[in-house]
Order: sequence, then C-alpha cells, then structure tokens
Amino acid sequence: MSAYSLRIRRIEPHEIALHRDVRLRALRDAPDAFGEAAAEVEARPALYWEDLTRSVTEPGRHVMFLACEGDAVCGSIYGLRDAESSNSGRVGGSWVEPSYRRRGIGNALLQAVISWAKDQRFERLRLWAPAASAAALAFYRQAGFAETGQRRALATNAALEIVELQCALSN
Repeated sequence: MSAYSLRIRRIEPHEIALHRDVRLRALRDAPDAFGEAAAEVEARPALYWEDLTRSVTEPGRHVMFLACEGDAVCGSIYGLRDAESSNSGRVGGSWVEPSYRRRGIGNALLQAVISWAKDQRFERLRLWAPAASAAALAFYRQAGFAETGQRRALATNAALEIVELQCALSN
C-alpha cells in the first residue's frame, strides 16, 4: 500500500452499520486489548449503535476516525472527551487490521486524534494500553506518551493489566 492510497476520515452519521462492523472486527481480532468483549458488544441493540455513532459524529462531542484504502476500512480510533477533566481528551479503541499493520496507519490515526484534541484546546491526551504489549507501549512512547503510574486489571480479563499513558499537547 502506498501512502497516497491511505485516507483518514471521520465516520459519517449514516454509517451506523459500518461503525458496528469495524468495532466488532477490532474486538474479535484483539480481545485482550479492549475493555469490552465482542460477544457482549455484538448483542447490543440497534439503538446502542445509533447513539454511539451519534456521539462520535455530532459537533462538540467525541470523534471516530477511520483509515481507508479505497472503500476498505483498515483501521479505526476514537478521540474522546475526558469525563473527569474538561481540558483533557482520551484515545480509545485504536486498531489496525492485521494485514495492514507496520505501514504507519496506526500513527496516522493517532495523529488525527492529536490534531482533533488540539482543535478542542485540550492540554493533554490520555489512554490505556496493555501493559504486556511491548509493541503498543513503544508505539505510544514514540508518539510522546509517558506512563502516568496508573495501572489496573483489564475489565474483560482480570489476569491482564493495562497501564495509563498521557501526552501533553502544545496548542
């Protein structure tokens, strides 16, 4: 894949089915990387997906970016307003289709969230990453994130630990 064929875009309000499909693909591919289980999410009603898609497409709320090659969605990421701090945002649900990994897509998605966060005038971004994933931790450190010292068990697998990282933003 050339860099010229990759397109990062926001999900559209009418793309409820696509939102559901991409999220379930991510959860099935990496069950120990997210705080919810695919079976649980798959069972959620249509209204859940309508509300979630609305929350990432209405101005002033959250955002979801998709990485696309042609019509194929090969990655996704959420930019979330932090419920605990009005000057902070969160990165969530970062995922790249396995056959597209190691091509800079994850970085392109993360940079889209960082740009969005700067537009929101956030001072920092935070995220949770699998503590045992050296690749994920190295990826986020390279992007300027550092551990906050906060750790907890993964909601879907208490045997696994996740670690919080944050990045200061300069606007």
